[in-house]
Amino acid sequence: MGFSVGMLRGASGEVDHRLARRALISQVKKGRVSRESVCDAHPELIRAARHIGEETSTPCPICEQANVALVTYVFGRGLPACGKVLVDRRDVEKLQRTGNDYAAYVVEACTRCKWHHLLRMLPIPGRGRARATGSR
Repeated sequence: MGFSVGMLRGASGEVDHRLARRALISQVKKGRVSRESVCDAHPELIRAARHIGEETSTPCPICEQANVALVTYVFGRGLPACGKVLVDRRDVEKLQRTGNDYAAYVVEACTRCKWHHLLRMLPIPGRGRARATGSR
Protein backbone atom coordinates (compact mmCIF):
# COMPACT_ATOMS: atom_id res chain seq x y z
CA MET A 1 0.00 0.00 0.00
CA GLY A 2 1.39 3.39 -0.99
CA PHE A 3 1.33 6.67 0.87
CA SER A 4 -1.91 8.59 0.90
CA VAL A 5 -2.43 12.09 2.22
CA GLY A 6 -5.65 10.71 3.68
CA MET A 7 -3.72 8.80 6.33
CA LEU A 8 -2.69 12.12 7.87
CA ARG A 9 -6.25 13.45 8.18
CA GLY A 10 -7.97 13.95 11.48
CA ALA A 11 -4.88 14.94 13.43
CA SER A 12 -5.40 17.65 15.99
CA GLY A 13 -3.69 20.89 15.05
CA GLU A 14 -4.48 20.65 11.34
CA VAL A 15 -4.45 23.99 9.54
CA ASP A 16 -6.57 24.07 6.39
CA HIS A 17 -5.78 26.62 3.66
CA ARG A 18 -8.63 25.84 1.26
CA LEU A 19 -10.45 29.09 2.03
CA ALA A 20 -7.36 31.11 1.04
CA ARG A 21 -7.11 28.93 -2.07
CA ARG A 22 -10.67 29.74 -3.13
CA ALA A 23 -10.11 33.46 -2.54
CA LEU A 24 -6.93 33.46 -4.63
CA ILE A 25 -8.54 31.54 -7.48
CA SER A 26 -11.41 34.02 -7.45
CA GLN A 27 -8.96 36.92 -7.71
CA VAL A 28 -7.21 35.27 -10.67
CA LYS A 29 -10.52 34.60 -12.46
CA LYS A 30 -11.55 38.25 -11.95
CA GLY A 31 -8.22 39.45 -13.38
CA ARG A 32 -7.10 41.10 -10.15
CA VAL A 33 -4.16 38.71 -9.76
CA SER A 34 -2.11 37.67 -12.78
CA ARG A 35 -1.89 34.04 -13.81
CA GLU A 36 1.89 34.39 -14.03
CA SER A 37 2.09 35.32 -10.35
CA VAL A 38 0.34 32.11 -9.25
CA CYS A 39 1.76 29.73 -11.85
CA ASP A 40 5.34 29.98 -10.67
CA ALA A 41 6.03 26.69 -8.89
CA HIS A 42 9.65 25.83 -8.22
CA PRO A 43 11.03 23.24 -10.68
CA GLU A 44 11.69 20.79 -7.81
CA LEU A 45 8.04 20.94 -6.73
CA ILE A 46 6.93 20.23 -10.29
CA ARG A 47 9.41 17.36 -10.54
CA ALA A 48 8.10 15.89 -7.28
CA ALA A 49 4.48 16.35 -8.41
CA ARG A 50 5.22 14.62 -11.71
CA HIS A 51 7.20 11.66 -10.35
CA ILE A 52 6.16 10.98 -6.76
CA GLY A 53 3.11 13.12 -6.07
CA GLU A 54 -0.26 11.62 -5.25
CA GLU A 55 -2.38 11.84 -8.39
CA THR A 56 -5.85 13.35 -7.97
CA SER A 57 -8.96 13.72 -10.09
CA THR A 58 -9.11 17.44 -9.26
CA PRO A 59 -8.67 19.63 -12.32
CA CYS A 60 -6.23 22.51 -12.05
CA PRO A 61 -8.30 25.58 -11.11
CA ILE A 62 -6.17 27.81 -13.35
CA CYS A 63 -5.51 25.98 -16.65
CA GLU A 64 -8.27 23.35 -16.26
CA GLN A 65 -6.29 21.13 -18.64
CA ALA A 66 -4.56 18.80 -16.19
CA ASN A 67 -5.28 17.33 -12.78
CA VAL A 68 -3.30 18.55 -9.80
CA ALA A 69 -1.02 16.25 -7.83
CA LEU A 70 -0.46 16.41 -4.08
CA VAL A 71 3.07 16.55 -2.70
CA THR A 72 3.68 16.28 1.04
CA TYR A 73 6.79 17.82 2.56
CA VAL A 74 7.81 17.16 6.15
CA PHE A 75 9.95 19.42 8.29
CA GLY A 76 11.42 18.79 11.70
CA ARG A 77 14.40 17.74 13.74
CA GLY A 78 16.84 15.50 11.94
CA LEU A 79 15.49 16.28 8.47
CA PRO A 80 17.18 18.40 5.81
CA ALA A 81 16.48 22.14 6.01
CA CYS A 82 14.61 21.87 2.69
CA GLY A 83 12.36 19.18 4.17
CA LYS A 84 11.70 15.64 3.05
CA VAL A 85 9.06 14.53 0.56
CA LEU A 86 6.90 11.70 1.85
CA VAL A 87 6.77 8.92 -0.69
CA ASP A 88 4.87 6.11 1.01
CA ARG A 89 3.29 4.89 4.23
CA ARG A 90 6.63 3.68 5.57
CA ASP A 91 7.96 7.26 5.59
CA VAL A 92 5.12 8.36 7.88
CA GLU A 93 5.43 5.32 10.13
CA LYS A 94 9.18 5.84 10.47
CA LEU A 95 8.66 9.47 11.56
CA GLN A 96 5.94 8.44 14.01
CA ARG A 97 8.33 6.00 15.71
CA THR A 98 10.79 8.76 16.59
CA GLY A 99 10.57 10.93 19.68
CA ASN A 100 10.34 14.04 17.53
CA ASP A 101 7.36 16.02 16.32
CA TYR A 102 7.15 16.95 12.64
CA ALA A 103 5.02 19.20 10.48
CA ALA A 104 3.66 17.94 7.16
CA TYR A 105 2.73 20.43 4.46
CA VAL A 106 0.42 19.21 1.69
CA VAL A 107 0.87 21.20 -1.52
CA GLU A 108 -1.14 20.83 -4.72
CA ALA A 109 0.69 21.41 -7.99
CA CYS A 110 -0.20 21.39 -11.66
CA THR A 111 2.59 20.04 -13.83
CA ARG A 112 1.13 21.76 -16.90
CA CYS A 113 0.78 25.43 -15.86
CA LYS A 114 2.85 25.32 -12.62
CA TRP A 115 -0.01 26.41 -10.33
CA HIS A 116 0.70 25.50 -6.72
CA HIS A 117 -0.94 26.15 -3.40
CA LEU A 118 -0.48 25.03 0.18
CA LEU A 119 -3.63 23.09 1.07
CA ARG A 120 -2.98 22.17 4.67
CA MET A 121 -0.44 21.70 7.43
CA LEU A 122 -0.69 18.67 9.67
CA PRO A 123 1.32 17.66 12.72
CA ILE A 124 3.00 14.27 12.84
CA PRO A 125 3.56 13.53 16.53
CA GLY A 126 6.51 11.40 17.54
CA ARG A 127 6.38 8.19 19.58
CA GLY A 128 3.90 8.33 22.46
CA ARG A 129 2.74 11.87 21.67
CA ALA A 130 -0.52 10.87 19.99
CA ARG A 131 -1.64 8.79 23.00
CA ALA A 132 -0.61 11.45 25.51
CA THR A 133 -2.51 14.17 23.65
CA GLY A 134 -5.61 12.04 23.19
CA SER A 135 -5.92 11.20 26.90
CA ARG A 136 -6.20 14.79 28.10
